[in-house]
Amino acid sequence: MHSNSYAQILERIHAALEASRAVFARFTPGEIDAEYKAGHDPVTEADRALDAVLRKELLREGEGWLSEESVDDPIRLQRSRVWVVDSLDGTREFVQGIPEFCVSIGLVENGRPVAGGICNPATNEVFLGSVGSGITYNGKPARPSQRRSLDGALVLASRSEVKRGEWKQFENGLFKIQAMGSVAYKLALVSAGLADVTFTLTPKNEWDVVAGAALVHAAGGFVSTLEKTGLTANRRDPLLSGLLASGPFLQDELLSLVGPHIRMAEPAR
Repeated sequence: MHSNSYAQILERIHAALEASRAVFARFTPGEIDAEYKAGHDPVTEADRALDAVLRKELLREGEGWLSEESVDDPIRLQRSRVWVVDSLDGTREFVQGIPEFCVSIGLVENGRPVAGGICNPATNEVFLGSVGSGITYNGKPARPSQRRSLDGALVLASRSEVKRGEWKQFENGLFKIQAMGSVAYKLALVSAGLADVTFTLTPKNEWDVVAGAALVHAAGGFVSTLEKTGLTANRRDPLLSGLLASGPFLQDELLSLVGPHIRMAEPAR
């Protein structure tokens, strides 16, 4: 597909993000009732309402769907074009009233993340882009950090990983670590050059990272799995070992920084 053929896809993503804002307007972050799913992850009425709106706005005949809030339909594995969405990434922050949550929409074509849209309704930020067209931040063209050294870089870390002590090993680096919720939002910030690096050495699901990875890639940044490969999505098991993302010139330094700390889990069957 040529980049201009993603124009309609981007319109669809943008419309879905706008529709999701209307849903968010019905809720007050910090004043939300949450239930807890297995694994202690919170889920709210907003997650489900957003999921329904996204499905209505995005899904067309012949396309697949993979969402944190929907029962997985294996028919997606037969589709060349699949939506991978997280209707509310950063639910924990949403429940606590911390403005680090977002709607995350990714489009995968033949296993490759090709377009993405991420909206943080609390900060009024919209990131949108596709392979071939680059990305926009609040409607203006953006690109990732052009920094050439981790010295002085801003590295976004998972708030829960920091709490668990998983970032202790990186605290004496020459870069600044900032803890933040929502991996999708962190990836979006890296795609637009608002942070230099983000990474997680902890398993993440495709719906957490596909949209953000598509944006970083579309913007010309660096994205890699812990296996040092590009991200392949719409797999039978959507769990990834982790993810690294940065501006284009930090790739080698980032890989040598995290390399010694990667403990590979058993490969997914």
